[in-house]
Amino acid sequence: MKKKKQFKSKQFKNKTYNKNKLTQLIIEYISTHPTKTFNYKQIASKLGISDDGNRQLITTVLYELKAAGHLDELHTGKFQYKYKSAHIEGRVDVTSQGSAYIVSDNVLEDVYVSRDNLKTALQGDVVKVFVFARKRRKKPEGEVVEILKRARETFVGTIQKTSNYAFLVADNKNMPFDIFIPAGNLKDAKQGHRAVVRITEWSNRAKNPVGEIVEILGMAGEHNAEMHAILAEFELPLSFPKGLEDEAAKIPTEITPFELKNRRDFRGITTFTIDPEDAKDFDDALSIQKLETGNWEIGVHIADVSHYVQPKSNIDNEAFDRGTSIYLVDRVVPMLPEKLSNFVCSLRPNEDKLCYSAVFEMNDKAQVLNEWFGRTIINSDRRFTYAEAQSIIDTKEGDLSEEVLKLNELAQIMRQARFNAGAISFDRIEVKFDLDEKGKPLGVFFKVHGESNELIEEFMLLANRKVAEKIGKVKQGGKAKTFVYRIHDKPDMEKLNNFFNFIRRFGYNAKQAKGASSSNVINNLLDQVQGKKEQNLIETLAVRSMAKAVYSTKNIGHYGLAFSHYSHFTSPIRRYPDLMVHRLLDDYLNGADSRDAEQYESNCKHASNMEQRASMAERASIKYKQVEFMQDKIGQEFEGIISGVTDWGLYVEITENKVEGMIPLRDLDDDFYIFDEEDYCLTGREHGKVYQLGDEVRIKIARANLVKKQLDLSLVE
Repeated sequence: MKKKKQFKSKQFKNKTYNKNKLTQLIIEYISTHPTKTFNYKQIASKLGISDDGNRQLITTVLYELKAAGHLDELHTGKFQYKYKSAHIEGRVDVTSQGSAYIVSDNVLEDVYVSRDNLKTALQGDVVKVFVFARKRRKKPEGEVVEILKRARETFVGTIQKTSNYAFLVADNKNMPFDIFIPAGNLKDAKQGHRAVVRITEWSNRAKNPVGEIVEILGMAGEHNAEMHAILAEFELPLSFPKGLEDEAAKIPTEITPFELKNRRDFRGITTFTIDPEDAKDFDDALSIQKLETGNWEIGVHIADVSHYVQPKSNIDNEAFDRGTSIYLVDRVVPMLPEKLSNFVCSLRPNEDKLCYSAVFEMNDKAQVLNEWFGRTIINSDRRFTYAEAQSIIDTKEGDLSEEVLKLNELAQIMRQARFNAGAISFDRIEVKFDLDEKGKPLGVFFKVHGESNELIEEFMLLANRKVAEKIGKVKQGGKAKTFVYRIHDKPDMEKLNNFFNFIRRFGYNAKQAKGASSSNVINNLLDQVQGKKEQNLIETLAVRSMAKAVYSTKNIGHYGLAFSHYSHFTSPIRRYPDLMVHRLLDDYLNGADSRDAEQYESNCKHASNMEQRASMAERASIKYKQVEFMQDKIGQEFEGIISGVTDWGLYVEITENKVEGMIPLRDLDDDFYIFDEEDYCLTGREHGKVYQLGDEVRIKIARANLVKKQLDLSLVE
């Protein structure tokens, strides 16, 4: 049971707002009092606004809302919220109770639709809704009258079969209906099979949709079947289309004299790669040599994928559709066929390789004095793992130790300069598994992030930043050409302040001092939580308070890195935006006109969407392995920390292995608990017992459901 959220005017007192924020506040307030009328003075008073500038802006906003049809002016200067009885189009956002809100550009407020009025609409569907005003609700309510576009037509789940028909019980929590599969559409599916089913028919009169088997993935619980189910659930590819691997095999790999003549040759300069131990696609290398001036020439060499993959080819189209390589706990689903990703383009040692490079002249203070971008040829002298490079940094001994140590020295200077400029240090705990030959998890460990990782990270950041500046920084009055940027917006201050308030319960004072930046406050906090049991929780909540980084042609800078210009240039084997950047950079260096901004912005949105899907699939695979790892520990007790509070239960992260499970609200049977979403807590109505985010608890493993990737816990008193 949720507490009703009250409108709090005191939080707005004497603040200055831009027009968009003020519009949002006004419509929020007036729409919660739809029967009342207000003038600009009353609005200002209710919002706690006293300065004349904001008061004048209120008047402007009120008349703009009237012109847009959202307000009625009943008397001169007196406004009332205007309900519209009309059809709108929007996207369905389903709640945990089964009702939904329709998000539409046509109305300022989301439109509520009850479960009964949703018809067959599901999460993400684009629908037409008839909007009407209900006296029992203060917000607009509607009814779905037509489904214009389905968000998805295929679903992944488990087959439950009878003698001559079956149902698919979908994994997707936003699909509340089982899918009926007639005998003729079953193929060879058997009871307990994991399968992909396409909906073929679903009338408003039928409770269950009708579907057909698209693909059988294997039996429930089998490692490969479950990994394939995760990929299919997020509509990610299981394999390459027929013939694409053969097409890749036919790509000419010989380096011709023409190519040599038209590239800068780095084969005589010390060059090496540093990658994870299990990596096969080495898409970046570093070269270093001392110049006669005493400065250093540092080359950041990136696999020249654009040389081998031509625009609009079948391989390019498939790479664009995928957007990125996908990293599950036990495998990589590559963006490019293996011939390219692991062999032709991979910068393997002692092989001539074609690269696109960013080359910098730097002094001992890590200042960039000169830069050059262009096509090159390299021959890597050595392949290091991160552990091997770290050993050289720690012991000051080993192959190419002088070069590695110098690069690390420069990297650490750049890293410190970044943080001094306001960059945020988000080094999240990364969970890894020891798997046996069948994919069963034998143990959990946490990935170590050392100076060798930072060495590579800083030089990749340098190349990405300088490439973005090369195209994006223009003389005053000039216009930058269309480019692909990696952008990260400033955080929403309300979210950030809520986060700062929350962490005080752990004894951390994150109050922002006058003149201090939010990033400095966050960095100080992240330093303080290192090694503490609440580290993962606080780091996770800090990330959630931030905006998400995305791709865009509209550069707003990268807040988290404290860069005014930033792009992705350094991983074209596994990220399609990097391939776009290589092509654009090469075109512009050769004098090309600016490319189609609208088309590239569309490409950026697709790439951001595919990146998010791949990330969700990775998290789902980790969650699956965590539940599998705990399924033989039913009844065992562990220490944990409450990592989430909802109206259906408490989420608890086990301290020793970072596995998260849930204590269902129904199992807290010692009282009737009320959910307070503002204070992240459950409070017992009779006894006053409070469970809140960050509390330490002792739990017992109660149930493990692999198919749902769900671990149920119980409290140990």
